[in-house]
Amino acid sequence: MNSRIGWLILGAGLQTCAPKPHLTMNFTEKQLTFDTKGHTIHNAQAFSPSDEWLVYDTRNVDTGIGSTGSIEMVNVKTGEIKVLYQTENQTEFGPGVGAVTFSPTRNRVLFIHGIRNANREKPYDFARRTGVAIDTDQPGKPIFLDARDVTPPFTPGALRGGTHAHGWSADGQWISFTYNDYPLDRLSKTNPAVKDLRVVGVMAPFGKVTVTDDGSRENNAGELFSVVVTRVTESPKPGSDEIDKAFDEGWMGLDGYRKADGSWQKRALAFQGNVRNREGKTVAEIFVADLPDDLTKAADGQPLEGTETRRPNPPKGVQQRRITFTEHGAEGPRHWLRTTPDGSMIGFLAKDPSGTVQLFGVSPNGGPIRQLTRQPFSIQTTFNFSPDGRWVAYAADNSVFITEVATGEFKRLTPRSSDDEQPRNGIVWSNKGDQIAYNRYVTTEKGRFLQLFVLEK
Repeated sequence: MNSRIGWLILGAGLQTCAPKPHLTMNFTEKQLTFDTKGHTIHNAQAFSPSDEWLVYDTRNVDTGIGSTGSIEMVNVKTGEIKVLYQTENQTEFGPGVGAVTFSPTRNRVLFIHGIRNANREKPYDFARRTGVAIDTDQPGKPIFLDARDVTPPFTPGALRGGTHAHGWSADGQWISFTYNDYPLDRLSKTNPAVKDLRVVGVMAPFGKVTVTDDGSRENNAGELFSVVVTRVTESPKPGSDEIDKAFDEGWMGLDGYRKADGSWQKRALAFQGNVRNREGKTVAEIFVADLPDDLTKAADGQPLEGTETRRPNPPKGVQQRRITFTEHGAEGPRHWLRTTPDGSMIGFLAKDPSGTVQLFGVSPNGGPIRQLTRQPFSIQTTFNFSPDGRWVAYAADNSVFITEVATGEFKRLTPRSSDDEQPRNGIVWSNKGDQIAYNRYVTTEKGRFLQLFVLEK
């Protein structure tokens, strides 16, 4: 059977029936936060490099970034809370902050920040946000990492819209994100042939990018050089590898991956791309973008910064490849692609033949797809591989689970809860692999609030 047709291929070496859950890894659950507000962690990179702190935003619902004004962190051992950032003039329309991550190499956090002039007429929006960092020893001092320039002529190294869901490379040097374009979003309101299509981008330390702010607070300079690294088209041809959306990416390995020819690709991103199958139906397949060492060089006739009628372009040397050719593609809850530490396998969610959402894996070089979990109930959240690559953690059946990647054996780590109190958001490993953090709603006489929990060995 070829992976281009039919259901996803089940890899050799895994059992053909559900494995017995007899793993011996034991964890103890601990509630960390109790305040009457939300405590939302991101789907990865929530622990500080030393694992001493967990960072979060104060949303109480996933869709509430625009009305959320603060970033905080909590000490995993003591429960001490520190406020890292508070927006100015926060209203229900913005600016808004959220989706905060810790650098893996320094005590710096990075989060979505809505444009500073947000109001009722120009609220927080997909194309109106940027990436702001805070060094934890200097709370309240924002560091704008990606430059934004929405005033023609545009600036190479700056983007013109909104970056989102930032992810650090393992060395803490490059940062990925999804992106929506403000000029094209505005143009689409008057020209139905134009669409603002979501893409994946990268910011990296190729020098600061200077942008002049005309006083509107729409533009800002940035510490890093930012580019789009995926290609999309408004009307993908059915049966082709063209996509009209690139999204929910993850870095390949701790240091890249080995290509089919034996060479080493140091920087690469796995991402989901929406293709059209031969019947014209949208299917999310797995793609890889191999990145050059230098992101500052434009391809011939394709300016990095784009134009007033065309979106920004990937740098010279970016190679975009489709990896999976399936019938139904990635399915289930929204999830970001994650890879094993050695970069040899990309994990993604999809439905098995019974319609149950399971975790699958595929090599960045393509080939057979492996089924990694075999449970009688669907995975409900994002997932993450452990730092050593042995385990994968996620929520299913209203509990936190781990599965051993090599054998498919699984273990329920928390008792099955009610639907109201099921584990939510990122099921996130600590850097040492001895803790798992997640959210649960807790109901008290003062209301129902997202709280932070950790499982400790």
